[in-house]
Amino acid sequence: MSKLTLLCIGIVLSVSTLANDLDKYLINPPQEISIQEGCLSDVYQQAGQLKNFVLSLKKTDLLGDISIAQPIPSKVNFSFTLDSINLPDQGYDLKIEGNQISVKGHSFAALYYAKQTILQLLEYAITESQPLPCLTIRDWPDFERRGYMLDVSRDKVPTMESLYLLVDQLSDWKINELQLYTEHTYAYKDHKVVWENSSPLTADEIQALDAYCRARYIDLVPNQNSFGHMENWLKHDEYLDLAECPEDCQTVWGKRKRTSFDPTNPKSLELMKSLYAEALPNFSSQFFNIGGDETVELCEGKSKAECDKIGKGQVYLNYLKKLNFEANRLGFKTQFWGDIILNHPELIGQLPKDMTALVWGYQDDHPFDEQLPKFKEAGLDFYVCPGTSSWRSLIGRNKNAFGNLKNAALTGKENGAKGYLNTNWGDYGHWQPVSTIYPSMMIGASYAWNYEDSSLKHLEFQLNQYVFMDKTGLTAKAVLQLGNAYLDTKIPKGNANAFHLLLRRYLWTMQGNYQTKNLTIENLESSRTTILSALDLLKGAEPTSADAKYISAELRQAAALAMYGIDLGIARLQTEDYQTKSIPLEKRNELGQALEVLIDTHKELWLMRNRQGGLADSSSKLEDILDFYKSDN
Repeated sequence: MSKLTLLCIGIVLSVSTLANDLDKYLINPPQEISIQEGCLSDVYQQAGQLKNFVLSLKKTDLLGDISIAQPIPSKVNFSFTLDSINLPDQGYDLKIEGNQISVKGHSFAALYYAKQTILQLLEYAITESQPLPCLTIRDWPDFERRGYMLDVSRDKVPTMESLYLLVDQLSDWKINELQLYTEHTYAYKDHKVVWENSSPLTADEIQALDAYCRARYIDLVPNQNSFGHMENWLKHDEYLDLAECPEDCQTVWGKRKRTSFDPTNPKSLELMKSLYAEALPNFSSQFFNIGGDETVELCEGKSKAECDKIGKGQVYLNYLKKLNFEANRLGFKTQFWGDIILNHPELIGQLPKDMTALVWGYQDDHPFDEQLPKFKEAGLDFYVCPGTSSWRSLIGRNKNAFGNLKNAALTGKENGAKGYLNTNWGDYGHWQPVSTIYPSMMIGASYAWNYEDSSLKHLEFQLNQYVFMDKTGLTAKAVLQLGNAYLDTKIPKGNANAFHLLLRRYLWTMQGNYQTKNLTIENLESSRTTILSALDLLKGAEPTSADAKYISAELRQAAALAMYGIDLGIARLQTEDYQTKSIPLEKRNELGQALEVLIDTHKELWLMRNRQGGLADSSSKLEDILDFYKSDN
């Protein structure tokens, strides 16, 4: 953002003070902002009532002249006009002077984004009890498509109420694409055996959510994995003939079976063709994510002969192109995960030019700068896809997340990425609550619009102001502290933190993993101290958001699970071989009793935001630890 010019409000305020006071209210930093020196607008008296009026403006209201005199004491005039010639895509010009608020937008979506900015400026006037300066904002996004993807196939399928709240939040942050990652959680009419225990989304629900998104300028993009990660289908014998490896195959992940389709079996394509035909008509989007990531079994089973003949990359590409063709026949342009084709860069040029590559990577130093140019040189559209780093963490990995999101924003913009998709996965039980994910969701939305170094500095304030609505400021402070507690364990970085690893890897020796073998009792206790300090902060917090009744309970449970991982880790470190089976019986019984309480709470809290389906699978991963304590080993 450009420097704010000097403004006089009774006394002379410094440029830096004004910049901080106003900037911290703007969730998506404008590309250009200037303030008219010494000028105050009339748009400040009864700013709260004016805010409510602006909130009431529907998308159909955002065109033409609007004058409002009541209940505002001083008359305020709005002017909304379209200019698709002189403004950049989704860009807008916003001017506040006297009693006039004027907006020119490239499109109706741009006018909507200007509305969000107006609301944030009014939030400044209300909270700071200050008049708004006369100002001009010229703004546009760095990325045409700014997306958020939520995993609804790793156990958690949110209620419709939760999904509507999510959409409201995303629209406030100028996100314009939402994907619900799906493997088996759509109610396909002829495949009840696959989804019957997962509380799937139905056609009617998708149509309702699609309409809700459209009203907020969000494109609900269908997302159905179609190649790898199909274990929730292939675990049922009815679909076993479609599996690349019906029995164990040796893969880069070790022995695996029933996770990937056999691309040489015509029935694999026929199944996906039928699923597309059933699900896609419920979406108004022109795009469709067909997945295609992590096909680790490919060429290790039934397709091996074809792979030996034409090459692994070509077998993968041939099937991907067939999926693309079927989606095209239904009027959709496809997106696909770019990880597999990157292993065969010589084939990228053979991809159909209307496909969009989703280039993902979740470490803060992921080599986006090496990968993105490969798709750019091939003339393909591509997204840069970082993540929230919340999965396999319980309470977050904020430092890694913020670095990953920054890296993606900078390299994505530099290489001309069409989109920025912030991904939120639910690996291994989806134990992390949404309360711990809000920081990386919000900063990701900010970076997707316009990366600024100052955004991270303002994150704590914005979380309290707009997400938790906590005037004490303690909710966000506690959440951010929890999300960095993993750093105290001082282990090498990876796709999990120590707390989750200790629960996930309870069966294996700690010495056999590059992260857990570096754990010490001292560092685990240090992380516990950080977690307990965050919980002390939470005691004084007063969130008032729509989901306020869930937040404290979720955070306490997540913190308790993390500290349980610490307890289990310390108990193992006190044995000769660092194994769970070697923990003395009395200590195992104590750990078991504590875990029973946590499992009961996990089941209770799950239903506050999510459907029943998937809960048994998520809980079973904790119950397996409990059963192991009780076994003879």
